[in-house]
Amino acid sequence: MASTADLTTPRLAGHALVEALVAQGVDTCFGVPGESYLAVLDGFHEHRERIRFIACRQEGGAAFMAEAQGKLTGRPGVCFVTRGPGATNASIGVHTAFQDSTPMVLFIGQVASDQRDREAFQELDYRQMFGPGTLGLAKWAAQVDSAERLPEYVARAFHTAMQGRPGPVVLALPEDMLTTLTAAPVLPRVEPARAWPAPGGLRELRARLVAAQRPIVIAGGPGWDAEAANALQRFAENWQLPVACGWRFQDSFDNRHPLYAGDVGIGINPKLAARIREADLVIALGIRLGEMTTGGYTLLQAPRPAQALVHVHPGPEELGRVYAADLMLQAAVPAAAKSLEALTAPPELPWRAHTAAARADYEANLEAPAVAPMDLAVVVKTLQRLLPESTVYTNGAGNYAGWLHRYGVLPGLQHHGRTQLAPTSGAMGYGLPAAVAASLLQPHRWVVNLAGDGDFLMNGQELATAAGYGAKKLLSIVVDNGTYGTIRMHQEREYPARVSGSDLFNPDFAALARAYGWHGEFAADTGDAVAALQRCIEAIEKQDRPALLHLRLPTDVITSRTTLSAIREAALKSA
Repeated sequence: MASTADLTTPRLAGHALVEALVAQGVDTCFGVPGESYLAVLDGFHEHRERIRFIACRQEGGAAFMAEAQGKLTGRPGVCFVTRGPGATNASIGVHTAFQDSTPMVLFIGQVASDQRDREAFQELDYRQMFGPGTLGLAKWAAQVDSAERLPEYVARAFHTAMQGRPGPVVLALPEDMLTTLTAAPVLPRVEPARAWPAPGGLRELRARLVAAQRPIVIAGGPGWDAEAANALQRFAENWQLPVACGWRFQDSFDNRHPLYAGDVGIGINPKLAARIREADLVIALGIRLGEMTTGGYTLLQAPRPAQALVHVHPGPEELGRVYAADLMLQAAVPAAAKSLEALTAPPELPWRAHTAAARADYEANLEAPAVAPMDLAVVVKTLQRLLPESTVYTNGAGNYAGWLHRYGVLPGLQHHGRTQLAPTSGAMGYGLPAAVAASLLQPHRWVVNLAGDGDFLMNGQELATAAGYGAKKLLSIVVDNGTYGTIRMHQEREYPARVSGSDLFNPDFAALARAYGWHGEFAADTGDAVAALQRCIEAIEKQDRPALLHLRLPTDVITSRTTLSAIREAALKSA
């Protein structure tokens, strides 16, 4: 039988595109169908035994699913949408992939070539819309005008999406090009080129470690795999270094390990924040030093931190973007972690007590005062007790996620792969589509989506996608506090007792879930929540369908650390 690479028989370019995706190892694509790429949809039918197309209910949800696919697999997630409104809807997923450094390819059906530049029906210039730049939406945006060059563009798209700092690529596909016959060959599977850190830089990094008294590692970002995670752990063990994880990359280091110090982002443990400020050496490994991870550029003062800073990152454009680091190393995360693992430590390390104290601070932060009537800390801890450690947790944007970040204890990804899918872009509506994607891509694993009421309804229609395509071990928990909580929190801080535009008027989420074919439960206090959670898990196991738990949370309980009343009172006193 001829190999995929030998397929040179003339066929529709839309079919050739599907063959190219199969050659890249893609077995699932997400999207919303459109008349602009019918030839591609026919290609999915032609090759249905090797690749599937998941038809979603809105392009934003489809793009989020593809972004989650990129996070889970480390290779580009793939999304197809139609022109105009389809592309604009999908742009939120492209922006998330860019800010999160996630490999992704978005294919957009385009108007026919003979209609271009006339403002034809739903016509847009996607190179202008998604055009690359330091603050653009995509790493590369192009239009494929020649069917013969389609495999070339696909291969370049996969290279671009994975190499250096990973990110999204956008390819526009004119409708008439896709229906052209082509004998273009299928190109082989793309593997990213990886940069290794310079030996001289590694020697300098070791010298800085030897001279340090209070070092700390902040790890995260794209490109982590099991070997890299293991190598980081051995590096930390060799040097007895405290390791914190960047915002929403909490699974980069095993949270159960005695060297883990917590996550760095919104809602950071105040003691960890102080420890980072007081460090004399910060090693930022793979992570972007963006606003959330740096606490608004205050944990590390921009542009010149008080701490000595070593920044290791796969993208040269990221190094020196904000911070004048003392040492910058361009390297892919797996290469960097393996190189660091080989650095020999001296027999005596002066910071062992410092490292032990960092761990003690993390463990103390896991303890929480009881909150009535609904204690989300108990809900998160119950989840982790009842479900396997390989469970994937997803969320979108909102204060509710703080409970998951604070009380969720995640294994390093060397044990089960990614267990945290969350947008560092702060995009609302991400969590449910990401959970659906994870459940469909890895059906052997449990998947839990924690969503706020505002967050959930941005893509709640993807409940239908989960039910229609047979998602199984999938649980969504909707935290309903009747408000856009993050906005309300800021309102009370800046304009106390002057609420405007942040109230929400919600449905019965459990009934909504049942209408989509899910099992649905409701709870308004902690005891009922634990019992309802157990019933949801039992329904998933016995009825072989997903479940949703609707939790009612008092509006005043705004974060895991404070209340709206306390924020308002403090703001009024300072006014």
